Amino acid sequence: MPSSKRVRARELDLPLGRFKPGKFNSITDVEGVLVGHSTIIEGAPGPLVVGKGPVRTGVTAIIPNDGNIFMDRLAGGAFVLNGAGEVSGLTQVVEWGLLETPIMLTNTMAVGAVSDALARTMVENHPGIGDEHDVIIPVVGECDDSYLNDIAGRHVKEEHVRQALKRAKSGLVEEGAVGGGTGMITCDFKAGIGTSSRKLPPVHGGYTLGVLVMSNFGKMHNLRVAGMPVGEVLAEMFRGTPRRVQSYGSIIAVVATDAPLLPHQINRLCKRVSLGIGRVGSYAAHGSGEIIVGFSTANVVPRRTRKMVYKMKLLLDARLDPLYEAVMEATEEAILNSMCVATEMAGAHGHLVPALPLDEVRRFVDATRPIFASVKLRPDQPAMPATEDVPADSQLGFNLDEAHPTRVRSAEGMPFPTRPPPDEDE
Repeated sequence: MPSSKRVRARELDLPLGRFKPGKFNSITDVEGVLVGHSTIIEGAPGPLVVGKGPVRTGVTAIIPNDGNIFMDRLAGGAFVLNGAGEVSGLTQVVEWGLLETPIMLTNTMAVGAVSDALARTMVENHPGIGDEHDVIIPVVGECDDSYLNDIAGRHVKEEHVRQALKRAKSGLVEEGAVGGGTGMITCDFKAGIGTSSRKLPPVHGGYTLGVLVMSNFGKMHNLRVAGMPVGEVLAEMFRGTPRRVQSYGSIIAVVATDAPLLPHQINRLCKRVSLGIGRVGSYAAHGSGEIIVGFSTANVVPRRTRKMVYKMKLLLDARLDPLYEAVMEATEEAILNSMCVATEMAGAHGHLVPALPLDEVRRFVDATRPIFASVKLRPDQPAMPATEDVPADSQLGFNLDEAHPTRVRSAEGMPFPTRPPPDEDE
C-alpha cells in the first residue's frame, strides 16, 4: 500500500463540523487538564511467549484540575453505551457526581496494577487517605490489546503509572500508538490515543470542550471518514489481509469542559459522545465496550469546608444543545486523529496491523471537495430555530438569559397555564 506522511485528520481538509477547535485541538485546551503517557514496546514481532512478549502496551493519564483533583473535586458523570468493558471507580463517580482521582487508560489485564499504583501514589501525596479522609477508588479504563500485545504477561508496572503521571502536561498531546493506546486497533487499522476540542462562539457561551479517546473498536467495512464510506472501498483493497476476529475491541472516551454543568448534565453530554463514535462506524457490538467518563472544571467541590451549603454555577438545560453538537464533532475527530497519526505495527504472533492509508482518504476528500467548497459553516446559528411565537430578534432567535421560563419548553419550565382557564360565566 502507498505510504503517507502521518498527519492529523484536520490536515486532510476533512469536513469535521461547524465549530472551531481550540488552540491545540486537544482535551488540554480545557484549562487545568493535563495528559501524560508511558509507552511500553519491547521484543521483535513474532511468536507469543507469555511473560516475555512481544509487548505493545502502556498507560495514559488524564489529570484534571492541575493535579489538585483529590482535595478540589470536580463534578463528574458517565455513560455506558455497551458494557463489555470496564472503567473501575465508575459507579462512585455516577453515584456521587464527583471525580476525585486522575483518569487512567490501559489494557484490560492491567486495570488492577494501574489502580494499585495510582492508589499508592495518591496516598503518598495525601497521607490522610483511609484515615483522616475517605478511601479512594481510582478511575481506570481499559481496552483489549491482545492482538498485538502479550496481555497475559501483565507488563504494566507501577513505574509506568508513575511515569505517565509525571509526564502529564498541558499543550500538545501525543497521539496514535502511545500510552494506553499503544496496541489498540480501530476498524482493522492501527489506532490508539486521539484527542480533539471545540471552542464555542460567544453567542453559545464561549465554552471549551475536549475529548480524548483510547480507540479500539470496529471492522474495516464499517469505517466512515467524515461521513464517507471509505471503509467499504478499503475493505476491497485489503481483501485477504489477516485481521483480528476473536476480539471486538472497545473504546474509552474522556470528556472535559469548562461549561458549568451539573452531574446529570455531564451524563447527558457523555451520551452524545456515543453519537460521535457511531459516526466513525461503531454499532456497539455485543463484545465491545463503549464507556464514556466526563467532568466539568467550572465548579470545584472542596473536600474540606466548614460550610453546610455549597453554591454551584450551572448552565440551563436549554443551553446544552451546542455542547451536544460540539462533543459529537470532537469525538469523531479524536477517533480519526488516533488513526491518522498511528503508523503500522507488528506484534504478538507476528500480527501486522496496517496504518490507515491517508492517500486513499485524500482521494475521497478530493472527489467531494467541489461539494463542500460551496458549504458555509455557521457556528453562530442557533441549535434550535425560534418558534413562531417568539420574535427572532437575535442570533439565538431569542435571548435565553432574559426569557421567562415559560418561553422555553424544557426542564426550566413548561408553558403555564397549559390550558385556557374555564369561562367564568359557566
